[in-house]
Amino acid sequence: MSGVDTIVSIALGVGLAAAVGFRVFVPLLVASIAAYTGHLHLDENFAWLGSLTAITMLAVAAVVEVLAYYVPVVDNLLDTITTPLALVAGTVVSAAVITDVPPLIRWSTAIIAGGGIAGVTQGVTTLLRAKSSAFTGGVGNPVVSTFEMIAAVLIAVLALLAPVIALALIAVFCWLAVRLVRRYIRGAAKNVRQTAD
Repeated sequence: MSGVDTIVSIALGVGLAAAVGFRVFVPLLVASIAAYTGHLHLDENFAWLGSLTAITMLAVAAVVEVLAYYVPVVDNLLDTITTPLALVAGTVVSAAVITDVPPLIRWSTAIIAGGGIAGVTQGVTTLLRAKSSAFTGGVGNPVVSTFEMIAAVLIAVLALLAPVIALALIAVFCWLAVRLVRRYIRGAAKNVRQTAD
C-alpha cells in the first residue's frame, strides 16, 4: 500500500468516525452497504460489517435511533448513552477501513483519531441539544436532530466518495466546535460572576 493510499484510508476512517458522532448507526449502515456492494474495502477482521446480516441489524438500529431522537426527553437521555457508544463505534469503523498497515498503527490511529473525532462531534451535538432544551424547552430539539441526521449521512457518503475533502470539512467543523465551546464556557463563567455579585 502506498503512502497516498494509507493517507486516504486514514481520512476515510476519520470521516466515518466523525459521522458516527452525529448518529451512531447511520454511518455504520452506510459503510456496511458500501462494503456489501463492493464499494468499500474492509480489513479482513471486519468482513462481517459487509454482510447482509450486519446491514439488516444496522438498518433496524439506525431507524430506531433516528426516530428516538425526535421524542422529547428521550433525545437528551440518548445523548448520555450514545456518547460512549460513539467513541467505541468511531474506533471500530476507523479500524475497519484503515487497511494494509501494521495493527499497532491501525489501532492507535483508530483510537486516537477515530474515537477522538467521534467524541468531539458527539460532544458538540450534545451541547447544542442541551442549549436548545434550555432556550426552547425542547421545541427546537427536532431541528437539531434533523441537522444531526443529515450531517451523519452527508459526511459518511462524502467520506466514501472524497475522503480528503471530508477530512477538510471535519477540520473546519472542529475549528467551529472549539469556538462554540469557548463561547459557552465564557458565557457560563460570566453568569457565575454575575450571580456571585
